Amino acid sequence: MLFTEPTFLFLFLPIVILVHTLLHRSLRNVWLLAASFLFYCWGEGLFVLLMIGSITTNYVFGWLLGFARRPWLRKFLLGAGVATNVLVLVYFKYSGFLVSNLDAALAWLELPPLEIGVIPLPLGVSFLTFHTISYLSDVYRGKIEHERNPIDLGLYIMLFPHLIAGPIVRYADIVAAMKSRMLAVDEFAYGIRRFLFGLGKKLLIANQLAATADLVLSLPAAEMNAGLAWLAMICYSFQIYFDFSGYSDMAIGLAHMFGIRFHENFDHPYWATSVTDFWRRWHISLSTWFRDYIYIPLGGNRCGPARTYGNLMTVFLLCGLWHGASWTFVVWGAYQGAFLILERMGMARGLERLWRPLRHAYLAVVVVVGWVVFRMQTLGGAAEVLQAMFGFGLGDGVRYHVGLYMTGEVKTLLALALLFSTPLPGRIGRWIEDFEDALADRWGSLAPSPIRLTKVAAYCSILVLCISFVAQKSYNPFIYFRF
Repeated sequence: MLFTEPTFLFLFLPIVILVHTLLHRSLRNVWLLAASFLFYCWGEGLFVLLMIGSITTNYVFGWLLGFARRPWLRKFLLGAGVATNVLVLVYFKYSGFLVSNLDAALAWLELPPLEIGVIPLPLGVSFLTFHTISYLSDVYRGKIEHERNPIDLGLYIMLFPHLIAGPIVRYADIVAAMKSRMLAVDEFAYGIRRFLFGLGKKLLIANQLAATADLVLSLPAAEMNAGLAWLAMICYSFQIYFDFSGYSDMAIGLAHMFGIRFHENFDHPYWATSVTDFWRRWHISLSTWFRDYIYIPLGGNRCGPARTYGNLMTVFLLCGLWHGASWTFVVWGAYQGAFLILERMGMARGLERLWRPLRHAYLAVVVVVGWVVFRMQTLGGAAEVLQAMFGFGLGDGVRYHVGLYMTGEVKTLLALALLFSTPLPGRIGRWIEDFEDALADRWGSLAPSPIRLTKVAAYCSILVLCISFVAQKSYNPFIYFRF
């Protein structure tokens, strides 16, 4: 089930919220867990058994870790638990990739290929794996106690706002809310606003720019030129940001409606001035997960420059593979890791001496070029787009040119995307709230202020526009559903 489906917006979500509000607090987790199972079953069917198996397995490993005292036994249990989760991920996500590469080697040796058939990928399996690994690791480290209530652990793993595409939530961050939470009107109202904002990002900006990017990138390589290639990739760069940050906004908003708080997952990453800064702002829950559970255990930056660079590259190769079982994602991860290493080796000091707009330009070019490899299905396709971007394309710009695609609507969307990718709208919003609070302190808050009415009208307008796009019934899933 998608957050943008009419069934979710007008049937599933209202019923879940209403029943959750009316139930006694002791039954709310049971209700949310049942709703989350239904949410997942809606599109994934029998794969819900995989979720039940994961909950059961990790509950048992967590329970054993909680009672084990001998260090060797605790290490064994952690290793066995992590290995179990990783093997599930490898089977569903990487078996085809591994076998296809092995078949290529067998063909070179003139041996028959292996036959494993098509293995379907369950939605959310990557996020499921990272949630369970973080839970077991934190129990092992003593950061949290093992969960004795299987309902609470099951809800942590299955909670439908973050089940399919994150953000990656640590159990330590929400365990208090899982045990006891108060439902407040202000929290609920904030959740609605945050959800609508994310819905608008997805339907009004990401989906519309996706149409232009897909249209241009579907052209044959013989027609691609620099202008078209840059237009397509700029549209895609904004598409993936507003698609995924929109999903994160919706997930955070949904969690607030149920009295649970998730950490922020994006902090205006395109406003960064270096690749290092970008990864502090982009998909924060993923980058901090790799930092805490891979980079630091490998030694982090405590073992000398060479080891540090190796750790960075290892992390980003794994980060690339996490996004997909393809060599394009491996190359994308290596590309990101290479720039992080270069900046750590001294390039960052040179960047700091540059005029700030030049640092933004550097980051923009590096990120957009990286998205080419991320977006294309093959390295050959990525190479064709990159050749065109840097003036080596085959298109002459006569039959297909930027003017055909740069309509007034696309120009407006790009301007809005550029504006909302900066901190400026957020700052303006905070200034307005401060001004509104000052008015309320001076004149009282009994009567609705014009500012508050304007905000309500703005969110209602977003909702109406989104409903109009939902009514078109155009299927456009979130990009990170692939991962």
